[in-house]
Amino acid sequence: MAKILIVFHSRTGNTEKMAELVAEGARAAGGEVTVKPVAEAKNDDLLAADGVILGSPTYYGHSAGVMRSFLDGSVKVHGKLAGKVGGAFASSHNIGGGNETTVLDLLHALLIHGMVVQGNVSGDHYGPVSTGKPDERVAEQCRDLGRRVSELAGRLAAG
Repeated sequence: MAKILIVFHSRTGNTEKMAELVAEGARAAGGEVTVKPVAEAKNDDLLAADGVILGSPTYYGHSAGVMRSFLDGSVKVHGKLAGKVGGAFASSHNIGGGNETTVLDLLHALLIHGMVVQGNVSGDHYGPVSTGKPDERVAEQCRDLGRRVSELAGRLAAG
């Protein structure tokens, strides 16, 4: 069973709802899931996970400052996350509000850690994005992300 960590920041509750939906998908795929607000997440949580999924609202085309601070602090475990599976999701207020650039912002950090990131051939290619409150399309994309990360992390952990 893969251990999946979902770390998120949410000011309005939209990104938190997305995190819960991602967790549903990961659990449905057999993952042992921990969901944490970024303020509660530690580097030890990253080390303990087989898969890490990050979620943030979009601020000026990037992830929230608290998420970037968390990632800056992860330099202390640089090199120790290589081979783990990663994923990301984002929310914003407007269409074209920077959702994809926020997802890519988060994925860049995971890739620099040497993590494996799986794209999606249909739907939201880089990771789920929502404009405002997640609708059913976004909910399905979130569950799918959780499922795919959990399944891939399980396969890689099994060797």
